[in-house]
Formats: sequence, C-alpha cells, structure tokens
Amino acid sequence: MAGNNDLSAAEAGTREADTLPHRGLGVGSIVCMVIAAVAPLGAASVVLPTVFSVSGNASAPVYFVGATVILSLFAVGYTLMSRYVPNAGAFYAYVKAGLGKIPAAGTASLALASYTVMLVGLIAYLGVAVAALVQADLGVTISWWVFSLVAVAVVACLGYRDIDVSAKVLGLFLILEVLVIVVVDAAITVHGGKAGLSATPLNPARAFDGAPGPGLMFAFFAFFGFEATAVFRSEARDPNRTIPRATYIAVLFIGVLYAFTSWAQAVGTGTEHVAATAAADPAKLMTDLAAHYGGAVLRPIIQILLVTSIFACVLSFHNVVTRYQFSLARARLLPAWLGRAHAKHRAPSQASLVVTLTTVVIFGSLTLAGLDPVTEIYTWLSGSATLGIIVMMVLTSLSVIVFHRRNRHDDPMWNSTIAPILSLAGLGMVLLLVIAKFPLVVSGAAGAIWVEVAVVACFAAGAGAAAVTKARRPEAYAQMLS
Repeated sequence: MAGNNDLSAAEAGTREADTLPHRGLGVGSIVCMVIAAVAPLGAASVVLPTVFSVSGNASAPVYFVGATVILSLFAVGYTLMSRYVPNAGAFYAYVKAGLGKIPAAGTASLALASYTVMLVGLIAYLGVAVAALVQADLGVTISWWVFSLVAVAVVACLGYRDIDVSAKVLGLFLILEVLVIVVVDAAITVHGGKAGLSATPLNPARAFDGAPGPGLMFAFFAFFGFEATAVFRSEARDPNRTIPRATYIAVLFIGVLYAFTSWAQAVGTGTEHVAATAAADPAKLMTDLAAHYGGAVLRPIIQILLVTSIFACVLSFHNVVTRYQFSLARARLLPAWLGRAHAKHRAPSQASLVVTLTTVVIFGSLTLAGLDPVTEIYTWLSGSATLGIIVMMVLTSLSVIVFHRRNRHDDPMWNSTIAPILSLAGLGMVLLLVIAKFPLVVSGAAGAIWVEVAVVACFAAGAGAAAVTKARRPEAYAQMLS
C-alpha cells in the first residue's frame, strides 16, 4: 500500500476512477436494501411475538414506539456527520472524526465482525426455513445446509454484479412481504379483533406490567440493519441528500409498521391472551392470525414469503459486509485490491467474492462442528452482532457530540448536541439492558459471557493493531483512515 505514493498524479487519478463504484442508487433503492435487511415479515412472524412473550404483556406497540424515538434521535447526529465525513465507512468513520484513529480501528474491526457473523447466522436460518417448507409442501427431506449453500451461491452471483440488480430483487421481495403484512393487519382491523378494537396495547402505563426490559430489548433487535444506509454512500447518486433521507425513511417506516402490526396482533389475539399465546408458540402467532382473519390461503403464502424475506435479508447483509470491506480497503485497513471496483459492473466484486469465501468457511466450520442451525448458530451469532451494533451506536453518538464540541459549525443545537446527547442516554440504557438480559438471547449466563468477551476482543483487536502500527510504523499510521 505504501507503494501507491510512487504513482504519478495522472496514474493516481486513473486508479481512483477505476476504484469508484457506479453511483446509481437513489433513496428508494437504499431504503429497500436496508429495510430488506430488517426482514419485515420475519420480524412480524418471529420477533414481534417474542416481544409479547418475554414482556408478559400486550404493550409491544409502546416498545416499538420507544425504540423508534431513540433511533430517530440517533439518526439526527448520524446523518449530520455524513455531511462532514464523506466516507462510506459509517460507524468507524464517524468515530474517527470524534474520538480518533485507534477507537475507529476498533470500531471497524467490530463492525466487520458483527455484520459477518449476522450474515452467517441468517444463512443457517434460511436453510432451515427452506428445508421445512420443502418437507411440508413436497414431502421431501433434504438436509438444511444444502439449501444454505445454494442460497450462498445465488447471493454470490447477485453480489458480484451491479448493486442495481440486488436492489431490484430486494425491492420485489420487500413489496410482497410488506403487502401481506398490511393485508393481515387490515383484515384484523376490519373484523374488529377478537373482542373489539382496543387502545390497551397503546397505553404507556401498561407497558410497565410484567417484564418491560426484555420487551424493549427485543423491540430494538427488530430494527437493526437500518443503520447500514451510510455504507452505500459510494454508490448513491447524491449522497449528502440521499443518505439522510433514506435513514429517516427507514427508521420511521420500520417503527410505524411494527407498532401497527403488533397492535393488530394484540387485538386479533385478545389483549389479555396475546402474551400467553405468543409464549406457547411464537412462530404460529402470525400464520394463525392470517388464516383466521384473512382466510386459509394466506397461511402458505406467508410461509413462502417468509423464506423470500430471509433470503432478501441475507442478500442485503452480504452487500453491507461487501461495502464495509471495500471502505476499509480504501481506508488502508485491508489490502488495497479489495477497494477496487469491477471494470464492467462498477461494483466491489472482489470484496464480494471474499465475503462469500469467508461466510462459507465460517458456516462450514460451524456446521461440521454439529451446532444446531437455529438455537446455536443463528441465535448466538445474531445475538453477538446485535450487541456489537449497539456498542457501535453508543460510540457513534459520543463521537458526534465530541466532534461538534471541537469543531464549531453553524448547525442547529438540536442536530449537533441535544439529539445526540439524548441518543447517547437512550442507547446507553439499552446497552446496559441488553447486557443484563443477554442470557435470555443465548440461553444461559455462560454463553452470554463468551459473547460479551468476543465483542470486546473484536474491538480490542482492531484498536490494538492500530496502536502497534502507530508505535512501529508512524508513516503507515498517518495514512490509515485518511
């Protein structure tokens, strides 16, 4: 990488043009990709019932509204930073601007690890979902990991090409799954629910019944993926306008959809019974409501779209990890060849191939070790990723505050200081809550400790490597993250 300094100005300009991906993404395309990463139908079928189950009350809509408020506050400072840090690295780039290179390198390491393990966990879950669907509909039993590997191959082909191809695939799947959610919600509303429409699930006072902490924690889990808007900056047509708009739209869309859907699920099941019903079998709540209020034909449709929803989520996270590698290479934290765009597709195709190889190796190792694809691979890895993302959000909120204290701009006080402080307080509370309740996610205190140690180790590895570079190779450190 040091040899790049020997390039002539003309050669450097040519090389820069060759490394830039195609700038063709608008607000709609980016919103589709990040909302697809959230997997709305998957969340409505799994996460929302889990919120009812673990909280022991019908107040899931209140928890989703609370999560929307906190994440909207986070988005204020997050999107403001994109104006001053024109970098697709998002979390680590913003941490560097506020806290310096060493914490930024730790954040970069944690981001890459978090999104990679999330991708692997989703691949395992997808394989199980497809295997179950094939067995139920065709009576054919095929090992789940076969479908996982097929999905990896399809995603590899899409990820290698222009991002517009992935955006179109994700957009189609997203429209279908959101449409079926809205149809079920509307059917419940029109029928008046089980005992009439009720505002009980919307009463903030009732949200403190039962166990509100775990309920809020799982409500936050349903949002993660929206923050990836900034990693598509290099491919956005007008990044200074596109990224903020896409971020706000994603947060508000997810929040409104989940709040309304959880309200519909509560009144459709009965506000006094929804927690117990969800606890008995969370996976059946959505399909049972769809069949009861919308007709039996909706059950198989939801089962099929649930698979496409998870596939869309896998494709979206593959694209996110690819763009993190691309950005880290351009920041001189990874080999330079990962930061080059394909000459024809104008996409970070080499980084995409590395992501595919990495996920296959990790997935294959865990599968050969005999781990259960859902209760161990998916649960442990997605839980680890979620904890890592919350840590990065806390660091980013702190960085926004520090950056604007050091660099006086004409930005409104609300954007530069008040909203980030409120965001830091809210996310800090959520982080403490998640750490305290993490044994619920990974089925035991021992597993929680191992995951928390792994998160710290990932951050420490990146920060430590940067510190060593600073001490031993100051010239290389000066170029890092520049």
